Amino acid sequence: MRLYVGEFWESLKIALNALRANKARGILTTLGIIIGIVAVVTTMTAANGLSNSFKESISAIGSDVLYVSRTPWVHMGDWFEFRNRPNLSLKDSDKLETRLVESPAINPTTGTEKSIKYRSRNLNNVDIIGTTDKHIVVSANVPEYGRFLTDFDVRNKRYVCVIGASVQESLFEGVNPLNKRIKIGRYNFRVIGVMEKQGNASFFGGPDMDSQIYIPITAFMKAFGGAQRNFNFAVKAPSQDEMADFEYELVGEMRKIRKLKPTEKDDFSINKMDTLMNAYNNVMGVVVMIGLLITSVSLFVGGIGVMNIMFVSVTERTREIGKKFAKPSARKNGRYWRNS
Repeated sequence: MRLYVGEFWESLKIALNALRANKARGILTTLGIIIGIVAVVTTMTAANGLSNSFKESISAIGSDVLYVSRTPWVHMGDWFEFRNRPNLSLKDSDKLETRLVESPAINPTTGTEKSIKYRSRNLNNVDIIGTTDKHIVVSANVPEYGRFLTDFDVRNKRYVCVIGASVQESLFEGVNPLNKRIKIGRYNFRVIGVMEKQGNASFFGGPDMDSQIYIPITAFMKAFGGAQRNFNFAVKAPSQDEMADFEYELVGEMRKIRKLKPTEKDDFSINKMDTLMNAYNNVMGVVVMIGLLITSVSLFVGGIGVMNIMFVSVTERTREIGKKFAKPSARKNGRYWRNS
């Protein structure tokens, strides 16, 4: 046992002396190892961070909600085919609501971009969303404080609004926005609520929900017009388990409302959260592969550097190593070996 301990301490002293004598080699070897480890950790951390951020930002879409739109969220076909589709109207939403009685909520929305103003502060190109009180039924996005739109607001075309978290931070800067009046375009709206912070999915083409302002859809049409606008419908399924059957029924009812013949293609699209997640996973798969490729190159270069430094170190110590192995090992065979 003492022999092994003695050899261990002797080897440790040799290693420390070698490091002191060859500081540059030690630093370069350590640097090569660090570069490889940091490259792997950074790539995987960045990928996981993006995935978590994206999932959090689209969580308000809802996994049990289907979205009827004129165009698909992810375009895989001829763009001009989608552009030539007729708009979805508010009447289509009303007809759908009378047909799909098993749906807990059908929420029509439309939108535009407007400049908004509070006192001397201005924000340009803010998303103004015309919606109804059913928004909080089909979405997980709810007010942090204040309240959301009510059926009374919608029926009476009231000029009230609920602002996103980013709008509140930029426009009011710590001031309580409730019951303050802001100008949206040329019209004054009273702030009745502030939505919870959702995060930004715009890096993948998704909406920045924190920068949106919600107003009654009837007030939207009164102020900004709506006869020629395109609408989207959020349709909540009765349950998560019935999504497939409910989607099939929804497509059939929409084809009847749009008066499509059996041989005609759908002139609308059914979107859902899985659509965004699948597209995101495909993109992130490519990004991760590229990141791992770059990481592999870093590891390869670092490995070559470490290998060359070790080769030089071993070559320089060939005589020393030969002498060390020439020493007797009485515990194993009781004989002495001599280096030739």
